[in-house]
Formats: sequence, structure tokens, C-alpha cells
Amino acid sequence: MKQRNAKFTIGEVVRHKVFPFRGVVFDVDPEFSNTEEWWNAIPAEIRPNRDQPFYHILAENDETEYVAYVSEQNLVHDESGQPLRNPQVYQIFDRGPSGHLKPKVMLAH
Repeated sequence: MKQRNAKFTIGEVVRHKVFPFRGVVFDVDPEFSNTEEWWNAIPAEIRPNRDQPFYHILAENDETEYVAYVSEQNLVHDESGQPLRNPQVYQIFDRGPSGHLKPKVMLAH
């Protein structure tokens, strides 16, 4: 298996290249790690390669907020500077001094 570094980091705001949504990355899979049912639901002509990072995103569009799972090839940096309205964003992240989102410190055992 080829080693790849993720282009986007946790806390980074991104937007989809094709579909009208944007959001913040909250987890990264180094390659596809979802169900076959999910994979097969993507039309073959737009189905991305499995061998690339996939991102879990707290996403939003004009109508709603939701969680999305998106291949790296379909994401770009969001340069809008607009705040995110997904209520889960501030349950997971704090805004750092520079304005970037940083994961909240969570204690686990």
C-alpha cells in the first residue's frame, strides 16, 4: 500500500468541488473506510478512487447541517471566511487566537 499524507487537517474548513456544501474536517481516514453499500451508491462515473484520504466533515449547505464523508480529490480549501452554523462545530472545536478551529481537549480513559 502506498503511503499518503492527508492534504487537509482536522479543524480545516473545506468545500466540495462539485456539490454546494462546505464544512470542517473532524476526522481523516488514510483511505476509504466506509461500507460497500455506501461505495456502491455513488454513481460509477463519479466514484472516486479508494486509495486516497477520505474526510469526515461537519457539513452544511443552504438547507441543512449534516455529516459528510468525502474523498480528498473532491475537496478544496474554503476561502470564504464565513462562519459555520453547524451546531456540532463548537461542541468539538474552539476558535484559536488566529481564528482557526482547534479540537477541544477531551479526556478519555
